[in-house]
This record gives sequence, C-alpha cells and structure tokens, in this order.
Amino acid sequence: MLLLGCIKEVSDYDLAISLPNGLSGFVPVTQISDAYSKLLTKEVAQGELLEELHSLPDIYSPGTLVRCIVTSIEKSDDGRRSVKLSIDPKKVNKGLNSTALAAGMVLSGSVSSLEDHGYLIDIGVTGTHAFLPHQKAKNYIKAVKKGPDLKIGQNLNCLIVEVKNKGRVVCLSIDRSEVAASIATEQQNWTLSNLLPGLVVKARVQKVVPLGMKLKFLSYFTGIVDFMHMDPEKSMSYSPDQVVKACVLSVHPTSRAVQLTLRPPFLHPGGGPRQLPAERMGAVLEEATVKAFYKQFGAVFELDDGTLGFARLKHLSKTRKSFKPGAFKEGCKHKCRIIDYSLMDEMCVVSLKHEVIEARFLQYQDIHTGDVVQGKVLSLKPIGMQVKVADGIRGLVPSLHLSDVILNQPEKKYSVGDEVKCRVLECNPGGKKLILTLKRSLVRSKLPVLSNYEDAKPGLITHGFVVCAREFGCIVKFYNDVKGLVPKNELSSEPISCPEKVFYEGQVLKVMVLKCEPQQERLLLSFRLSSKPGPEDKWKCAPKEKQEMKYQIGEIVDVEILKKKDNGLEVSILEDEDNVVAWIPTLHLSDFVATSKLLWHCLQEGDVLRRVMYLSDKGEHIILSRKSAVISAVREEQVVRSFSEIQPGMLLTGYVRNVMPFGVFVEFPFGVTGLAPKVSMSDKFVTDTKDHFVVGQTVIAKVMSTDEEKQRVLLNLKVSECSSGDSAEESFAILNQYFKELKEIRDLWRRGEPSICELVPGKRMHLIVQDVREDGSALFSGSSVTGLTVTAARYHLGDKNIAPGEKRKALVLHVDALTSEVYVSLREDLLRQRPKRVSMRSVFGFVCASA
Repeated sequence: MLLLGCIKEVSDYDLAISLPNGLSGFVPVTQISDAYSKLLTKEVAQGELLEELHSLPDIYSPGTLVRCIVTSIEKSDDGRRSVKLSIDPKKVNKGLNSTALAAGMVLSGSVSSLEDHGYLIDIGVTGTHAFLPHQKAKNYIKAVKKGPDLKIGQNLNCLIVEVKNKGRVVCLSIDRSEVAASIATEQQNWTLSNLLPGLVVKARVQKVVPLGMKLKFLSYFTGIVDFMHMDPEKSMSYSPDQVVKACVLSVHPTSRAVQLTLRPPFLHPGGGPRQLPAERMGAVLEEATVKAFYKQFGAVFELDDGTLGFARLKHLSKTRKSFKPGAFKEGCKHKCRIIDYSLMDEMCVVSLKHEVIEARFLQYQDIHTGDVVQGKVLSLKPIGMQVKVADGIRGLVPSLHLSDVILNQPEKKYSVGDEVKCRVLECNPGGKKLILTLKRSLVRSKLPVLSNYEDAKPGLITHGFVVCAREFGCIVKFYNDVKGLVPKNELSSEPISCPEKVFYEGQVLKVMVLKCEPQQERLLLSFRLSSKPGPEDKWKCAPKEKQEMKYQIGEIVDVEILKKKDNGLEVSILEDEDNVVAWIPTLHLSDFVATSKLLWHCLQEGDVLRRVMYLSDKGEHIILSRKSAVISAVREEQVVRSFSEIQPGMLLTGYVRNVMPFGVFVEFPFGVTGLAPKVSMSDKFVTDTKDHFVVGQTVIAKVMSTDEEKQRVLLNLKVSECSSGDSAEESFAILNQYFKELKEIRDLWRRGEPSICELVPGKRMHLIVQDVREDGSALFSGSSVTGLTVTAARYHLGDKNIAPGEKRKALVLHVDALTSEVYVSLREDLLRQRPKRVSMRSVFGFVCASA
C-alpha cells in the first residue's frame, strides 16, 4: 500500500512517520535508498566513518512530507502493531516504467551521487537516468538549510521537466515554485498501477455523506475523502458536481481504494502540515466539547484553543463495558489529555482515560535526569535489564547498575513483571535513550544530582560511582555521562599504593569537587571530604611532581644525546645546572620525514645538537624540536598561542599528528590542533589519505573556519591555497634547507661508513659479479663498496651474459643509506652518456654560499 506520510521524528536508525487517520509507522535506516544502503554496508565493512555518508538527522527534518510504501506489519509482545515502511524510490515508484514518464509528472527521487553540474537522482525506474541540475536545486537547498549541497540518500519531491530518448533520460527540478504549480493531468497517462500519493489533482464531487464524500478525478478515477480530511472551513458547504482541488493520500493496490485530502497544506507541494507547539503535548484540558461522535471510530472534540482533537473508542472510557454512548452527544464536555498529534490529520489525539490523565510520564521529554521512577521488568539480557516506565517509554538498566554490588546471576534477584524503583542516569528524548540505575545508594541519595559540568562548583559533595581504578587514581562517573578524576593523593587521608585493590568498578561513593573546567569538561575530585580545594590544584597525578617550568615555548637550547630509543632521542639540556632531561621524537629531527630517519640513524650517544627548540611539556618529558620551519614560525611570531587567536585565512606552520580516512589532524606549536578534511587535503583527487601525508610531516595550513563552542578548527592543506605569495622563493628555501641537512647527514656518516658517502648517482665504478639470481638480477662486490649490498635488476644488465667472478663496469643509480643498499646499471646506453658532472662539493658550496 502506498501512503503519503510526514516525518515526525528523526533518529540515527530510523524515521518515525505520521500516517493518515492517526496511524504511524517507521522507516528503518536500510529502507532509504539503494545508494544510502551501499554506503552503510561499505562503512560497516571498513569499520571507519565515511565522509560521504551522513546520518539521518543531517539529511531529514520533522515536518517533511514523503511517499512511503508499507513493507510489513509486525505485532509486538504487548499486542501493539508496528507498521514498517520504505521510502526507497525503487519500491515506491515500482509501478512506473520508462515509457510512462512524461513532462509535468511529480514523483519521488533520492540523491544517488554528486556530479560537477548537478546530481544523479534515483527515481526507481529501470533503464532511466535522472539528472537534477544545480540551477534547479539551489532554491530548495537554501530553503531546507541542511548544508550547501544535497546529500546521498536525501529524498526529494521531483518534477519531470524534460524527457529524452523515449524515457531513458529525464531532467528534473525540485524548485518549490515549479513543483507547487504542477497538477496531475489526463495527458500524463496515470493508471491505478502507477498512481502516486502526493499528486495534486482537480476533482469533481460525486456524493456527500456524513462521514465524508466521494470524488472523481483524472477522468475515470474515484476516491474518498473522510471527515478528517475535509477543509475545516468548508466542511459544511460541499455539494455534488462541485470542482475541488485534492491531494492523493493513499492508494491500495488490491482493493483499488484511493483516499484523498482537501486540507490546504497538502495542496501546495513544498509546504507542510501545521505542527503542535511543544508545550501542548501532554497538556490536561479541563473541558473539551464534543463536536461529533462516530460509533465505529470515536469522537471529535473542540479543544480550549479552538482546534480539533480526536479520541479513539478505546480512549473514551476505562473499559468497553463502562462506555456510555449517551455521554458523547454534541455539546457534552469532558476532561482529557493530549497524548499525541497526527501531522497528517492536523489533529490532536486525546484520551479520556483517568490513568492516562494522571500519568506522570507520557513521553521521553517528560523525564529528567535524576528523576526517581517506577517501572516494570520486561526482560533480562547480558547487557542489562529492560524496564517499562510507561506506555511507549522503555529504559535500560546496565548490568553494572542492577545493584550496589555486581550481580553474577541477576535472574535470581529479578523476574520479568517485577515492579522496580529506578533513578534516571541519562535521558536523550531525541534518540529515545533512557539509562537507569537500581543502585540503592543512588536511588535513595538526598545529595545534589550532578548532571552537567557547569554545576560542578568547588566544594560540592555528591554521590558518584567508580568506573575505573588504576595506579593513577579513580575515574568517577555521575549523571549524563559527567565524569572526573580522583588523583591518587586524594583517594584517602592515608596513602594507597594500589587503588585497583581498594576500589572496584560500580562502587558508589561520596565525592567532593575540587576544581572544574566546564569548557574542557575536566573535573578534579576528592574522596577526602574534608579537603579544601585550592587554586593551585594539579590536574594530573604523576609519579613525581612536575618540575617548575624553566623554559618557554620557542626558547632555543643546545642538547647532548644521552640515549637513542626506537622513536626518538633522550637528551640533556646543556648549561642547565639541574641537568634537565628532554625528549626529541624522531619525526621532530627534521622537516623532512626521510631525513629525520637518516639523522636518527647517523647520530650517536654523546653527540651535541645545536639550536633545538623547546616545544611543549607533556608531563614526564619536555618535548624539543629541530624542525626548522616550525622554529622559524615561532621565532617570527607566525603562530597562535590559544584558540581565541585563530582567525580564518591565517597561514600556520605545523606538523601532521594523525592521518585518518576522513582527513588529516595537524598540530601547531602551543598545542592547538585542527582537521583538514579529505576534500581540503590536496589539489589532486584524494582516494587514500595515507598516499598524501604521513605522521610527522611538516605542513603549512590555511585556517578555513573555527567552532568556538566545540573548540574545532577546519584547515586547508591544498598547495594552491597555502602559498603566502612568492612560491618560487618558498620552494627554494625548502630546497636550501634540505641540502643543508643532507650535508649534515653526509658529514655524520663519514664517521662510521665513509665508503657510502663517496657513492652518488651517476658515479662509474668497476665491480666483480658475485652471483646471478633466478629472477635475472645480479649481486656485485668491490673494494669501493665493502659492507654494502650492490644489486642490478635484470633490466639493468642489458643484453650482457655475465657470470660470477667477472669484472664489470657499472653506473650508480640509487643509494639507500638506511639499508646500505646500492642499485647499479650495466646498460651501455647509460654508461656511454657523458653528462656534465655536478660534484657534491659544488652543490653544497652553492647552498652554503646562498645561505
């Protein structure tokens, strides 16, 4: 069955849809479109977030009309029926084919891809390609305010503007003014097998009855309009043969029944039904006047604000036996409560039942963090207990919160159907997420509820529960996922050497707030309730107190290498009476990643490194850097010292901190970090981010935008965007620095392996064949390559037949100093060439002279 619906709620996993006649259904995330489902499958397979896959809340908004098809009706354990829907165009438009498409038709489509000049739209018609130009989409995009572009999976109400090649290609428009002006006509050849909900038609009234009327439209179609869908201002003035404008609400394929609406909001595509003000939901009305009673359906009431409300038969009395039809004559007044709102009927749904009127909670929005609630056990599962708080409201008690102590066999304490008293730990009405606790210490606590960092004032004492006990202290959690640290020295008035042996996960304890930084969501706590918070409280608990900072970021020092480790150098700062020990990560030895590794390989314990910059203090170590570009940026004040100093358009020098599939994180001196999304990483198309950047790489980044609330910075790493002016001068400066570092490496290498320093690409030498491998390559030896592995690939042996022991002339192609491997060629065409030889002395002399 095809229906016109209106999005009521949007979550990450489904769309809640309001349907005609007070019904509702849901569209699972897998029933949006083929393109969206493929992205979901790809994301699950890769285990990483995809940049092009947006969540449903990013794409859809409540109040949007959509065409749906019923895929199944499921019955739950409590007898409730659940209507499962799909908005996939392939299912909604399955009655259409290429030859049936005509200009002026309005139908559903879903964005399948973004192209240079527009969008490819999936309209679900096999053999037809639908294209939406940017020009025909820009007004709609501006109106819906969901970003600068349409997103894959976005459902659209499309108007066919042009049909080409017998329906194989169609051009679309989603411009609201064009769609609103369209009316389905006989010339478009609609049939009962492809008639779509949402079509606006001109119809003629055939018959008027108390519960509605019968209409004829598109020459030979007939449909009905029930009493809920007559225009409220004209409901008493309809007459036979009257011409009206109507919108198709539903089409039943087997019974051939077509339902229509005459309500104005549905007659203007792009509009939407009237929403109910949030404060009206759950309101108790002392007097609602009966307007009409229908013994098969229920009663229509006029509410206190003049709008209409509808109560189904089961909501007119406590039981069917206690129901008295005489109490619902026109003009009778009753007390009721608004329990729902049907967007498709633009009508409140009310209940007269006493237990509903007196109910404490009607929807998730009525529940607040810290509330104590009564519930009924629905099920016990490994993750915890499912509890029914009210009709349509369910919560989860995690296994950690079933008791003050961990229960290994909770089924021995609780049974399905038991009444339990819980406290709300977290409530997210948008996601219909309700987390509860059964810990008696929390349920009975009279202390303040700590549910946000802003309320964590120094001196506040409250209850929390331990989620982690380690050697540094305990992590304690409160309500709404607020958590803080109790450092080791604040666990007790007596020293505790092993906190993990004293405290356990889930333990409820009284804690006192020492210090809080709401913006950073940092919270320092104490179990010593007599402690007095002071302004000098430390954030982190370290094995030894941090030394007073003697150096400032940007300060230049000389260091001596104490020890080489796999990922860096441990050094001592010279001319420091305290012999301060610091750390230089390998990737901070140079601006060039390859050079950093070479320098680490060449340097030895006892070597002195000049002009190294103090970069940061990470707790146990002072971090130093030799990156010349970073040092220059700090010395020339081309840096930002805090988030507040960042301005869009700034060019900042930093280094790659992490490479993710969706982009690159860049860190700058003074600790500020930013993200360069995949689309802003390179002037070339980026398939794999790891092909373009590596961790530790020095970069120049342009600030694109900032989000002060979330403390986020978006960056651009495209070379075309990050040049400060004279790109030739910048390139020469980088090349100049590279040659300087190569000379430094060559000088260091001469101490241990002087032979490799004499080998440069283009040098000719005589070698002795050692071995010829099965793959055709050959190994060589010689007095000038002692201790090195010299190889010539099969191609570089040319057409020569060689044998072990022969002496051959070879040309050096490449030297890999890290692996001590040399690659040579025996090809005559290379050996015959006599290019002008550029000596290393002349290169480095030139570099030094220009510097």
